[in-house]
Amino acid sequence: MRLRRLITTFAVAMLLPMALCSCSSVSFMKNLTMTDDGVHKPSEYPVLRATGYASISRQPGATAAIKQIKAMRASKIEAYRELSEQVNGIYIRATDTLNSSNVETSNSVKSEVDGFVHGARVIRQYAVGDTYATELELDTRVIYDLYQMRGAM
Repeated sequence: MRLRRLITTFAVAMLLPMALCSCSSVSFMKNLTMTDDGVHKPSEYPVLRATGYASISRQPGATAAIKQIKAMRASKIEAYRELSEQVNGIYIRATDTLNSSNVETSNSVKSEVDGFVHGARVIRQYAVGDTYATELELDTRVIYDLYQMRGAM
């Protein structure tokens, strides 16, 4: 069961960015095939990128330095969440409530991300005004190599 989840995660990581691209996805998808014994080595590996942002002034802390450190951490976590959405997908739950006259009385949308991100690296961390930003990069070749080392391929 765990092996199948690893394979599915890898396949999503490989296919999602390519599906969002134009013509380049066609040749890539032909080379990536899932079988009962795993995922065959693709001919190309996309690089996934994500950026997370956090407000510095809204962070709790007694000094500006403490607030900046907390914003650095918050922006990094947000960047990992963005990357996890690309790798693992995002679960959306939407609810609408109608009264007896079919008039909408309430509307809510909730999202949830659950998954692992292996092999990502921080490219840049920087402040822009009152906002701190963290840029992450994940080379899908790293994912493939990690799973291959674990015997999942």
